[in-house]
Amino acid sequence: MTDQYEDLQQSYGRCLRDKAFISRFYDVFLKSHPSIPAMFAETDFSKQRMAMRRGISAAIFHAAGSTLSRRTVEQMADVHGGKGRCPVDPALYPYWIDSLVRVIEQTDPEMDDRLRMRWRQAMGVVCETFSGRYEAA
Repeated sequence: MTDQYEDLQQSYGRCLRDKAFISRFYDVFLKSHPSIPAMFAETDFSKQRMAMRRGISAAIFHAAGSTLSRRTVEQMADVHGGKGRCPVDPALYPYWIDSLVRVIEQTDPEMDDRLRMRWRQAMGVVCETFSGRYEAA
């Protein structure tokens, strides 16, 4: 049976109860590496926060092997690919994962070592997909 990451869906739901969750993620992420703030210099954060909210859900489904999320994740990967409109060096994805996990730790009262590992595992899947499409874009 395929892992559906139901525990992550539940954790993410607990995080989204805090309306500032996504904003706090960006606060942490933008400070995580000197190259990152410049990538967001022209960003409309109201739109970016909504995209991130949907993107995390798609990433969880993608990690679970959902065919329904494949197109969404591939489109996001193309946007962030080397020739996309918002290219992201694959070397920066660990900062994204670290920032996300850090904010989940601060937000989800049920976060523990097992759940932390599962978040890293699932988000690693989507980051590998993005990295794999970086050159192909």
